[in-house]
Amino acid sequence: MALVAISVVARLPVTMLSILLLVHTQRLSGSFALAGAVTAAYTVGRGVGGPMLGRLADRRGQTLPLIAGAITGCLVLLTLGLIPQGAPHPMLIALAAIAGFAVPPLNGCVRALLPEVVDSAALPTAYAIEASAVEFAFIFGPPLALGLGEIFSTRVALAIAGFALLAGTVTFAVQPSSRRVRPVSREQRPRGGALRSPGLRTLVWTFVAVGAVFGATEVGVAAAAKALGSTSATGPLLGLWGAGSLLGGIVMTRLGRRASGAAGVVSILGLLAAGHGALVVSSGSIVAMAIGLTIAGLAISPAYGSIYALVERHAASDVRTEAFSWLATAVCVGSSAGTALAGDLAQHAGPTSAFALAGAAGAVAVLIALVRAGTLAPRDVEQRTVAPLQPATA
Repeated sequence: MALVAISVVARLPVTMLSILLLVHTQRLSGSFALAGAVTAAYTVGRGVGGPMLGRLADRRGQTLPLIAGAITGCLVLLTLGLIPQGAPHPMLIALAAIAGFAVPPLNGCVRALLPEVVDSAALPTAYAIEASAVEFAFIFGPPLALGLGEIFSTRVALAIAGFALLAGTVTFAVQPSSRRVRPVSREQRPRGGALRSPGLRTLVWTFVAVGAVFGATEVGVAAAAKALGSTSATGPLLGLWGAGSLLGGIVMTRLGRRASGAAGVVSILGLLAAGHGALVVSSGSIVAMAIGLTIAGLAISPAYGSIYALVERHAASDVRTEAFSWLATAVCVGSSAGTALAGDLAQHAGPTSAFALAGAAGAVAVLIALVRAGTLAPRDVEQRTVAPLQPATA
């Protein structure tokens, strides 16, 4: 799993960027409103750019979109770090959107490669391990960004993140396993790309709901900690949430194929919904939330692993990177919607309402998977990539 380890390191700076752009813009302008707009522009850029770069990776190989995205992202982050106070607000928003658009499609690339390097029977386990490993980046990335901003400055932190993004992405892109897959033919592909598959559309809608679970939970934790007078506990609580996901991924490695397939996805999504909905009764105590978040997190990596394993069944190999990128975009969209709605609910009805929203969003994910279960049935998809040992040529 050296490829996964390299990809996790390469994705670490990406987990730093949202909070870093938020803090840097606020310090630069003194405006939280502008900081929120800049962060939103970065998120929208990622949502739009991910599938487009993923499709390019499927059609031209991974090297070009990975390295081009990393170089562009690095340059934009350096530019944002050098912009003086008083810079036009539209410029900051536009640069943030470009930075998001250029984020290398590492998520889709590494997940598209796993079927080539792992036996099909072990794929659900491999995806769960990958999802668990990524939790390390999400656990350490934001605190690292804030720490660098305090020790040096947010300008220096942006530069470090940019160079780390470039170095990590290039290291991944030059791996033989990343360079080897290229299309067999340049024949005209059907319209719709990866989304022409009904099964993949089901997974995308499911992930929108799953993303809303995550966004609502983050708001609920922050709001509950503030209501209890322990705002500083927000970070550690979210860390325990991630630790629960990591533990769940380890458990998933023991279950293997027993947790795969449409029925397995529905079951795990049910656990995800129940665990996060149950946080409603824990919001009155930091200790109770710590226990509840750890338990709720147990279903996160297994949910990712099971859904990712279905992508191989419903996306041809010539659109697989794009398919995984659509799932990342779906989570991003759902998380943004969940955050916005939960923030309004928490403001007017307290933190328990945010946790209730998380549980409801999880229930919607289960409902989508149940109603469209027929689209998730095993089926053969056309494969159009070369043998895995053929390297890409310049």
